[in-house]
Amino acid sequence: MAEPCAMTIVALVAQHHLDVYRYAYRLSGNQEDAEDLTQQVFLVAQENLAQLRTPEAARSWLFTILKRCFFKSRQRFKPMLAGNMQLNLENIAEPVPAADQIDRERLQHALDELPPKHRLVLVMFYFEEASYREIAERLELPLGTVMSRLARAKARLRERLFDVEQAEAAGSAGKDRKTSPRRDRVAK
Repeated sequence: MAEPCAMTIVALVAQHHLDVYRYAYRLSGNQEDAEDLTQQVFLVAQENLAQLRTPEAARSWLFTILKRCFFKSRQRFKPMLAGNMQLNLENIAEPVPAADQIDRERLQHALDELPPKHRLVLVMFYFEEASYREIAERLELPLGTVMSRLARAKARLRERLFDVEQAEAAGSAGKDRKTSPRRDRVAK
């Protein structure tokens, strides 16, 4: 039986906090949930630190914990009526603007519109740089399912991001057309 690695939770947080947070943000879509998920990941990691066998596997291990925490949080989520919330709006902090906030917001909005099973495969592929086979193994899915989910996720993401850009470009150029080029050809 392999010995657990001697890595401490302090070292895990120092080395992987930013990666875990970024991944959590892409999965959840907002800062508060990403912070909560990140905290939950490191709490679970602390409780199960003996399971980590090598420092090289730490990032993957933390991402696995993150995915499980994310899906558990989605299963528990129940919307709350705004009237039932007691918030003091004066105590809510202003968001810190980022240099390229608009593009990131559009990307995150498009990611949020994806079903969680498609979003997870897409984020694993691009963020974790996992192969189709690795994703299939980790999620215990057939390879074809991973490939189709990824293809659908990419198509939806492309549609959301590029349709907006094309509509903005057409609107700014005065080419806001109601008919498609195909209809124009048929009509002529």
